[in-house]
Amino acid sequence: MIFELSEEDKGRGLAFFEGNTVKLPLTVKSPHMGWNTLEIVRTNEFLDGIEDGIWVYFVHSYYPKFKDNTVLAATTDYGVKIPAVISKRNIFGTQFHPEKSGSDGLKILINFIDICSR
Repeated sequence: MIFELSEEDKGRGLAFFEGNTVKLPLTVKSPHMGWNTLEIVRTNEFLDGIEDGIWVYFVHSYYPKFKDNTVLAATTDYGVKIPAVISKRNIFGTQFHPEKSGSDGLKILINFIDICSR
């Protein structure tokens, strides 16, 4: 929804980020359901207090491919490097479910609330 296009549907997205959403490759089980680690590639206030290598919970069959790599904040490895956290100015997105990701997910949600309350 926050990208230009998606293989999920023929409609256009909101285009907050340039790129599209594509189906997971056939070489991996889809949907991806379960715990994977985050590799932080760019720190930002959304990930404040989050350590590299934390475990977060994923449920998805698609992932984003974007044109501007500067939006990438964290990845996970699921047979392919998957963007797990993206951010640009005041727009943040996660491929995983923070609400299902224990205390680290709660910390990310608290960070988001703090950012929104400014």
